[in-house]
Amino acid sequence: MENTQKIRVMVVDDEYPARKLLSDYISKVPNLELCKQCSNALETAAYLQNNQIDLMFTDIQMPELSGLDFVKTMVNKPMVVFTTAYSEYALESYELEAVYYLLKPISFASFMKAVNKATELFNLKHATENQVKSSQADTKDFIMVKADYKLYKINFDDLIFIEGQSEYVTFHMVDKKITAYYSLKKLEEELPANRFLRIHKSYIVAQKRIEAIEGNMVVIGKEKLSIGKNYKEVLMQALFRNEDSTQL
Repeated sequence: MENTQKIRVMVVDDEYPARKLLSDYISKVPNLELCKQCSNALETAAYLQNNQIDLMFTDIQMPELSGLDFVKTMVNKPMVVFTTAYSEYALESYELEAVYYLLKPISFASFMKAVNKATELFNLKHATENQVKSSQADTKDFIMVKADYKLYKINFDDLIFIEGQSEYVTFHMVDKKITAYYSLKKLEEELPANRFLRIHKSYIVAQKRIEAIEGNMVVIGKEKLSIGKNYKEVLMQALFRNEDSTQL
């Protein structure tokens, strides 16, 4: 289970014993969170108007609206596992891009096969989303910061280093300084890693501004900033691409 985030699950079946069985199975799997049990498609639709789930186990033969027809009506559908006592619906279920098709009576082993497939897809989706976010962060070339009752646009090209001061940080730029209510930890997550480095619990520096390494100090213009012992190896790897830096 690569992703630590739990998969939000709902169970839809008009028969209570079937809902109870799947609920019991779900409770045994640490990365699953049962959010809702419903007895029909209309009740499910009402719940989904205000709630989001990741995975739905739904029976096919239900009154008023079958599980297959209900899934066809969904615009932003979650991952779906169909449960039924009849095998003839298998082809249609996969045409609806179902994650799995479980035949009743459902054993725990069969249930886990469906869960493992859903978990694999869930992890892949989140890994892709994280890559997209990372790519977007790398292409962005500025950050917006509130300070002095103003909203400042700080261009990455103008940043020299950022100094942490308790709950505040000071952005040292080419032509000015701006102090704002911010945290270095949050900035470390937001700034592109290929352009900025955390070198100390109190400093983030622009890589291109580094002029020299002098002992345990980074030289940037007239400034000499301390290198924290927990950050030096990462700094050297970034600057010298994993070359041997023991001479410094």
